[in-house]
Amino acid sequence: MKKIYCLLLAVAAVQFTHAQKIKIPQDTSVTTKHSVSVNGNSFNYTAETGFMPLWGEQNEPVASIYYTYYTRDGIKDRKNRPLVISFNGGPGSASVWMHIAYTGPRVLKIDDEGFPVQPYGIRENTSSILDVADIVYVNPVNTGYSRPIPDEEGKVDREKFFGVNADVTYLAEWLNTFVTRKNRWLSPKYLIGESYGTTRVSGLALELQNSQWMYLNGVILVSPTELGIERGGPVEIANRLPYFAAAAWYHQLLPSELQNKDLEELLPEVEDFTINKVLPALVKGGFLDVSEREEIAGKMAHYSGIDQQTFLDNNLEVPFRLFWKELLRNEGYTVGRLDSRYRGLDARSSGNSPDYNAELTSWLHSFTPAINYYLREELNFKTNLKYMMFGPVHPWDRSGDHTGENLRQAMAQNPNLDVMIQSGYFDGATTYFNAKYSMWQLDPSGKMKDRLSFKAYRSGHMMYLRKDDLQQANDDLREFILKSLPKENEPAKY
Repeated sequence: MKKIYCLLLAVAAVQFTHAQKIKIPQDTSVTTKHSVSVNGNSFNYTAETGFMPLWGEQNEPVASIYYTYYTRDGIKDRKNRPLVISFNGGPGSASVWMHIAYTGPRVLKIDDEGFPVQPYGIRENTSSILDVADIVYVNPVNTGYSRPIPDEEGKVDREKFFGVNADVTYLAEWLNTFVTRKNRWLSPKYLIGESYGTTRVSGLALELQNSQWMYLNGVILVSPTELGIERGGPVEIANRLPYFAAAAWYHQLLPSELQNKDLEELLPEVEDFTINKVLPALVKGGFLDVSEREEIAGKMAHYSGIDQQTFLDNNLEVPFRLFWKELLRNEGYTVGRLDSRYRGLDARSSGNSPDYNAELTSWLHSFTPAINYYLREELNFKTNLKYMMFGPVHPWDRSGDHTGENLRQAMAQNPNLDVMIQSGYFDGATTYFNAKYSMWQLDPSGKMKDRLSFKAYRSGHMMYLRKDDLQQANDDLREFILKSLPKENEPAKY
């Protein structure tokens, strides 16, 4: 572990040294004009991309944050025009994924199921939410082109940027600058985050209210993380089964009576078994009756495509990595972590874990050339900095993660704040059932459950890569935004 830590620090040092050799722009942008047709309606829009400084305690620039900002043309008064603020996750991931594959006016060229095709490129996004909202894509420090600015001694204070709470604090400060400069204080505002980005935007919801006095209308959690919500032990183990069932159903490995059911008919059955049978059995641990243990293991095998003995050998707890290795072992494949529709090839069929994440290598195959081409050739942004799909942000301080509670408190303080969760059924990293669990636990009182909504799709972590889900997920976003806008002069009160 110590060797890995030293290696990470060495990589970070190289990145910082390289950044110092290349002059880091602090406050510059490029503006271009474009058009797009969304749901059959064509309109013009403006793209602005560049750097905006993050100010330190002495009003000095401490980082240069790279962003891309899209505004629909022809809007005379933007006080009623929603602004969507978009983050991806990692931590350490650039804001590229949702930018050029989900909500933006251009999407990368892939096949209808999300697999890479050549020649690489981008195309018009006829599903973009730019028709109803302006969008800014923000790259946190050391992602995309964003970089920290070393002090006079050439040092960077990593604690300012690389941790759950540090990340939220500095990004809230930067958003204050952005909203002020772009004159968007009167606009309805929405945060959207994907994966670790959901941790980020959940924390930002409260930080923006309490430290920047900036109130939101909505938060969208795409493939959410655990948000600091407790689920260890039997709950964490039991919650895996509905995802196991979904992945097995996709690969047609379930018994015929289950396989012949539609996925959304099957999963409620599995969820019921998970909550009412698996969870109580796991609570009993080693004192579970032998016959009951075998019965539960048999039923878990029935729903998962994994044999009964594997569950018994693992005390009813089949780890995710073993599942990804085991599900298609007899066919010679592994399945992807973030999207189990993807198949991988290992050096050996034996073992308890895949050699690599099949879905991530596929995504990088198409995203990396697309974003580098798009920013330079279509948005006319030229720089010698490397666009970091994943940047050196580790070690990441995960202590004090109360972001789920922060989001609940932000909702309680702000009657206008609604939350929507979007998940893919075949996501094995941030599973759809764990996302449901988070929603159920987010507001234990149940007093705000009418302001929480859940949408699921027949794909994985980045559900928008599948053509049908790209359209549906954007339609769901569009509906959420329009429904959560308060009527004119309607007071925010209980």
